[in-house]
Amino acid sequence: MAERFSQESGQFVCDFVSRLPTTDTGKPFQLYDWQRGALMEFYGTMEEDAGELLRKYWYLYLEIPKKNGKSELAAALGLYHLFGDGELNAEVYVCAADRENAGIVFRAAVFMLETAPWTAKMIARGELKVSKSQKRIEYRRRIRGKNGGYAWVTVGIMAVLSAEAYSKHGYKPSCVIFDELHAQPSRDLWDVMTAGAGSGRKQPVWIVLTTAGDDPDRLSIGWEIHEKAAAIRDARQLRRIRAEGGNSRQVLSLRHVEDVDLPAAEEALLERDLPNWLPILYGLTAVFGDDPDDLAKVDIWDESVWFLCNPSLGKHLSLRNIRIEARDAKLSEAAEKLFRWLRLNQWISTKAVGWLPLTLYDKCQWGPSRKADREIWLEQMRGKLCYGGVDLSTSRDMTAFVLLFPPQPGLDAAVLVPYIWRPKDTVDEAEKRDHVPYRDWERAGFLRLCEGNIIDYDDVEQTIQEAAERYDLKMVGFDPYLSRTITQRLSKHVTTIEIPQDLKNMSPAMKEMDTMMETRQLLHVHNTCFRWTFGNVRCYVDGNGNIKPLKNRSVGRIDPTVASIIVVAVWMIARNQKPDLAEAMRTRDYHL
Repeated sequence: MAERFSQESGQFVCDFVSRLPTTDTGKPFQLYDWQRGALMEFYGTMEEDAGELLRKYWYLYLEIPKKNGKSELAAALGLYHLFGDGELNAEVYVCAADRENAGIVFRAAVFMLETAPWTAKMIARGELKVSKSQKRIEYRRRIRGKNGGYAWVTVGIMAVLSAEAYSKHGYKPSCVIFDELHAQPSRDLWDVMTAGAGSGRKQPVWIVLTTAGDDPDRLSIGWEIHEKAAAIRDARQLRRIRAEGGNSRQVLSLRHVEDVDLPAAEEALLERDLPNWLPILYGLTAVFGDDPDDLAKVDIWDESVWFLCNPSLGKHLSLRNIRIEARDAKLSEAAEKLFRWLRLNQWISTKAVGWLPLTLYDKCQWGPSRKADREIWLEQMRGKLCYGGVDLSTSRDMTAFVLLFPPQPGLDAAVLVPYIWRPKDTVDEAEKRDHVPYRDWERAGFLRLCEGNIIDYDDVEQTIQEAAERYDLKMVGFDPYLSRTITQRLSKHVTTIEIPQDLKNMSPAMKEMDTMMETRQLLHVHNTCFRWTFGNVRCYVDGNGNIKPLKNRSVGRIDPTVASIIVVAVWMIARNQKPDLAEAMRTRDYHL
């Protein structure tokens, strides 16, 4: 089929999008160069088929970091295919991992319709019907009935589908938009929406707008389609290089092929080209590949690399904000992982990452190092306000109780004071396994060895009671696991609260600790065992930047560090509570 470029067709789509407002400004879309170029190529490249001029490309694959205007573009294109493309009985589906994520694009589309004067009039006239509860938009026409009256007939729909809830059959899409394909929990929704689903349309469209994924095992549908798109891009580059007589080693996927295998690899790559796909990829993996050695050579702190990965940088995406994030990323392995993933669009290949660097921890020591000096030093804390966090274990793990003294008169910064236990009978095995001197740490006063092969909960309980007597201990947080019995007994001595070890509770506290330790506002007494556990922590990081510690992935015991995260969570809850009015009125300086 003969291929030709239609400037008019591409410009029509660009003009349609430009008449819609963006959610961040409320002003008409100002297409960036990369957006305009993508739309012009996708919608303007045509083929003649039986005397009819149709779009060549059916699939637009756009892989780009977050905050480059991806969701807004998806919303605008969804509306175009609803009532601007001329498709009779259009069916536009926005697909995402769950309804909440799919709702991001839907809400942007509704904002555009309700804000743009020309589409607001269509809503007022009844031509567009928006159902926010069902996440559905209908395009309607008014027709005259046989009795002379008029009725509305739906001639197009735009609806949200999620991997959580969709039917297996019945879709005849004219346009499918996959937002964040990498987040799909399985390939099921992709298969339903692509396997022959558009066979009844002359020029169906599938638009994939996604960031890179956190997919260490490389088994997701997101990675599969990423590889397909990258191979199509590389095949076309190879064809151009061959036509120009260049070196095929310039093609990313052929860089590391052995010389003897190169001819076969080139032919295999060319066979992977799919003419109805238009792949556009930005990011570290797209530019430098997935080889760890190649990625290790990239200076991710070089701002030119940031611009290479983020085509909207300096426009939709603030360079100042990226510089701030880069500064933070240099201080933490977890933050660096997020920076590589969300800002530079690198497909992540590690299942867990470290948390705080020990260099940062070491800068936050408070007070002397020697045991006798520490004990004298801590006498100044008697009677001071504090909170507690406890992470309990049974036998092999440590158990820890950590006190946090917030800033108060006589204390300029918050201070952590740990109490740590482990069983004595298994200490020989533990020293060989963990490669640390538990007995020496006991002599130094860094932990206590309990008689027997399990933790002595009575000692833990007694220590908490003594802390309540010595200090102004307001509240103690426990992970619900193993804690119900001890919390019942402690309730008459101190207020207790449950802090589950999930993203909702751990992430805010860990981020708070990050910030406070970086500014030296969260200090700790000297304890080599406590320090060791901080260095052992490995974290899970999700796509929204939430983190939590992973005990099964960490390189050693982390219980004391988990207890410190719990106590920070307790403190955050306590300081966000509204003061009791009766108690406040009894204070001397109370006033309205």
